[in-house]
Amino acid sequence: MNTLIRMALLGLVLLAGVAKAADPLVISSGTDRAIPIAVVPFGWQGGAVLPEDMAEIVGNDLRNSGYFEPIPRQNMISLPSQASEVIYRDWKALGAQYVLTGSIVPSGGGLQIQYALFNVTTEQQMLTGSVGGTTAQLRDMAHYIADQSFEKLTGIKGAFSTRMLYVTAERFSANNTRYTLQRSDYDGARAVTLLQSREPILSPSFAPDGRRVAYVSFEQQRPRIFVQHIDTGRREQITNFEGLNGAPAWSPDGNRLAFVLSRDGNPEIYVMDMGSRQVRRVTNNMAIDTEPFWGKDGQTIYFTSDRGGKPQIYKTSIASGAVERVTFVGNYNANPKLSADEKTLVMIHRQDGFTVFRVAAQDLQRGTLRVLSAQTSLDESPTVAPNGTMLIYATRQQGKGVLMLVSTNGRVRLPLPVAQGEVREPSWSPYLN
Repeated sequence: MNTLIRMALLGLVLLAGVAKAADPLVISSGTDRAIPIAVVPFGWQGGAVLPEDMAEIVGNDLRNSGYFEPIPRQNMISLPSQASEVIYRDWKALGAQYVLTGSIVPSGGGLQIQYALFNVTTEQQMLTGSVGGTTAQLRDMAHYIADQSFEKLTGIKGAFSTRMLYVTAERFSANNTRYTLQRSDYDGARAVTLLQSREPILSPSFAPDGRRVAYVSFEQQRPRIFVQHIDTGRREQITNFEGLNGAPAWSPDGNRLAFVLSRDGNPEIYVMDMGSRQVRRVTNNMAIDTEPFWGKDGQTIYFTSDRGGKPQIYKTSIASGAVERVTFVGNYNANPKLSADEKTLVMIHRQDGFTVFRVAAQDLQRGTLRVLSAQTSLDESPTVAPNGTMLIYATRQQGKGVLMLVSTNGRVRLPLPVAQGEVREPSWSPYLN
């Protein structure tokens, strides 16, 4: 029953038949090699063993981006923790292009970390810095160092200090399921509970300030949209319309919320001004229009519609109401998400002649489409890192709902360690201050 409710809410009970356009190139996966980097175990000047391995966290972050391949520790010839100890010929022999070192020292009841990044080819130091915090903040500091190093090496702002929302469902009996809204690090670590309910929780979404989340709750036995303040736990019910109330999506400035209502007979896209609570209808079609996602101009909304016969992705101008079809490859494209530079559209995709649903990324300039989740087949709910280098989606593995992280260049694909139960509905946070 919960699956049927979710499908109805998201408007995915869609019709058959579509006029097929010429198919652009479809790419199955990435093949070029990631850049070898050595993230050396950080030196530690204290006594007791630290609860987190900072170098391992940094290395995993850089690997997850799809840009870098950390060199295994067992292959390292030396373990420098500062610049004077770096012997470049050792790292050249291992094929490393970059080396990252660090040292941790006790400081005023906390910890101080010095880190440095080296170019092996030029034998030059590229970056040095320090960060301080408590033992409980070791992961935060590691993500920070990974962010700084990634930006120095690629020119792209790191997204490793961001957070993720997701929903777990633990079934205890036929009529007893507990749903939990969780927030964690982007990699699934340090999960905290924001909300528990005996009724389904769907479609969580971070506001651009990272301090509020919108989601759909069935606690009133029908879908309604709520906004919750993360710091205080204060909740507000935002919608109470007849029929479906679903798929909330924040505008780039956080002042408006797009969502789906069926109050006028069939699912359509609406926008609410969060100050006045005035609601405006955006789409007007006999088809099912659902899953809104904002363009960064705050005037364009991408959405899923079956108005062409089968689900495809369209975009509309809020000002003019003009609608344009965006996807043409395959017989099913849904749940659109844009990269930060708006050059890539991520979606759930099904190719012609197939029955599997996979995550794909379409280059909006070239029209090419890359399948990113070739090893899974029942994928849903993609969400993209704010720098566009990674995405997370829900899928099934060994009969269980799990989350998968994949780099948008196709080099990395791995399951995320999260809480017990069925896991679904991931949502990536914006950059956090």
